[in-house]
Amino acid sequence: MASQKGKDLLLKLDDGNAAFVTVAGLRARRIAFNTQTIDATDSQSAGQWRELLAGSGIRRVSVSGSGIFKDAPSDAIVRQAFFEGASPQWQLVIPDFGIVTGAFQITSLEYSGTHDGELAFQIALESAGQPSFGAV
Repeated sequence: MASQKGKDLLLKLDDGNAAFVTVAGLRARRIAFNTQTIDATDSQSAGQWRELLAGSGIRRVSVSGSGIFKDAPSDAIVRQAFFEGASPQWQLVIPDFGIVTGAFQITSLEYSGTHDGELAFQIALESAGQPSFGAV
């Protein structure tokens, strides 16, 4: 993969009308794919090296971002998803890699600001089901 601009990593939320809208003005974003391991080491393990049980454990996608809301509609749709405790469909657009689509729940939504600056926010999402992946 060639070098990419960080701003090309997009976080989009289903607006309820079968369209995905880019969420606010994210200035920093992070997507992490994780899995828990299950230790299957026993007294017969070669050299007592740890063995992991293949194909098991819990997999998840974590997303975080920070920035500013560019308009009232993007702020409202995110806020509504948080207060409803909903797990709407999101798209994570990763340049030259693909698009991850799936249900995500907002696990953290924080607002901050200074008296002489803009209102900023931080958001964290956790996958709430099996995401799909489409290559670009």
